[in-house]
Amino acid sequence: MKEEVIPILRVADGGVAAEWYERLRFARQWEHRFEPGFPLFLAVARGPVRLFLSEHEGDARPNTLIYLKVADLDAVAAEFGVQPQDQPWGRELELTDPDGNRIRISPVDEDDD
Repeated sequence: MKEEVIPILRVADGGVAAEWYERLRFARQWEHRFEPGFPLFLAVARGPVRLFLSEHEGDARPNTLIYLKVADLDAVAAEFGVQPQDQPWGRELELTDPDGNRIRISPVDEDDD
């Protein structure tokens, strides 16, 4: 059994958030509501990387920061119309989702395998 950590991000509208994360090549896996009209909780995944997006106010703090390593940094940059910046530790870019959560993104290192 493979262990993993799944960050939970607070979102105001799960559908809007999921559409934004689809631009990062995340795909919706599943959604849950306890009843119609209740807050939405959903999972999105990009390969083995998963995020939970929650409309529940107590699940996560607003304006969270996560770090994502991807194989296609330049494609992500092109999708969002931004340029990666050179940092002392390597190239990265930062995006902010519709709910103020920040995603710092860098390329996968050869030794990350």
